[in-house]
Amino acid sequence: MRRSAKIAITSVALVGLCALAGCTTDPSVAPPDPSAGQTEDGGSPEGGGTNEWFDQELFDTQMAQRDVAPEGPEDEPYLQHIEAEMVDTAEYASTGPKKACFANASISNPWRQTGWITMNQQLEVLQEEGVISEMETRDAQDSDDTQIADIDYFIAEGGCDIFIISPNSTAALTPAVERACDTGKPVIVFDRGVETDCPVTFIHPIGGFAWGIDTAQFLIDNLEEGDKVVGLRILPGVDVLEQRWAAAEHLFQEAGIEAVDHFTGADPAEIKSFISDELAKGDVHGIWMDAGDGAVAAIEAFEDAGVDYPVMTGEDEMSFLRKWKETGLTGLAPVYSNFQWRTPLLAAQKIFAGEEIPKEWVLPQKPIEEGELDQWLEANEGMPDGHYAKFGGENLPGYPEVWQERQIP
Repeated sequence: MRRSAKIAITSVALVGLCALAGCTTDPSVAPPDPSAGQTEDGGSPEGGGTNEWFDQELFDTQMAQRDVAPEGPEDEPYLQHIEAEMVDTAEYASTGPKKACFANASISNPWRQTGWITMNQQLEVLQEEGVISEMETRDAQDSDDTQIADIDYFIAEGGCDIFIISPNSTAALTPAVERACDTGKPVIVFDRGVETDCPVTFIHPIGGFAWGIDTAQFLIDNLEEGDKVVGLRILPGVDVLEQRWAAAEHLFQEAGIEAVDHFTGADPAEIKSFISDELAKGDVHGIWMDAGDGAVAAIEAFEDAGVDYPVMTGEDEMSFLRKWKETGLTGLAPVYSNFQWRTPLLAAQKIFAGEEIPKEWVLPQKPIEEGELDQWLEANEGMPDGHYAKFGGENLPGYPEVWQERQIP
């Protein structure tokens, strides 16, 4: 099913097997065998071991970037950037409205749905300003083959003034992205990366290692050596998700925290089953998640067992924030900045104006801590559970109704 830029999102409960909360890819990281070191249920053996996704250089870079004050407008985080190398886009300067062609991996989960809504509202602004005439969108529905065909369709059609691509996966989409670059038209990649530097810019939050560092350090600070953490992961082989766990597992091992992990597909029943099994073996002191979808099910598993709530990390999805507030558990909401869906269109505006933009556009990525919980709950009052608190679209037309209704008019 093809989806245009004007699309109704009728369900917020879709659970995709793509990377929930978005998946960025550092082009320097080659995906290793995702099954390496896993148990039959998809988890890592108890006691850990070397994680083939761990990259010390990237870990150190993202750890440091967490503390770097971003440059750019203070009240527009989607235009901020961290440690950017700026590139000249004067060769693309041109007047008049332009056609954007967007090859999207999917809108198969609430994170991507929230971003898609926000992107379309940003599009509306740029259309009114005469920057973009239209955005033709093709949705790959989490399929590499479909997205490759989508990109080739855009190339063959010949009517695109700019290509915007959110890749379904890294290596498989690289040749198609390179073919788009070969047209001489500007290419923007965002959310997940590819193994080529031919795009004009690659837009993403700090990354998976930063998420893993934030979450693991929070659990370590609130637990004791020897305590047990259960990692709940949605699927293997997606770089940003693997990097989240690689960073966390590395820090857990250093701190003497026992950590086991399970792939759940974000299925609430699977989440409850794994937690019930772990509780039957003994105390579980912490829950770590690589995506917030299913966080409520994890909390409910402890309620069903009649045991104390764990220390827990979820995400800035509203269902988790509300359950966190209701239960009073010790929690942290890591963020994979959903407002990044605005940035590609704003980058296109800058490219056609011939302005400098970051070659690698690293956006800020800051978790929601307990002291900020009430602030974000209040700011997003009335939003559905599948909404993301730090979506960054409050100054766009249609706010808040469009996001509340989960559809594009």
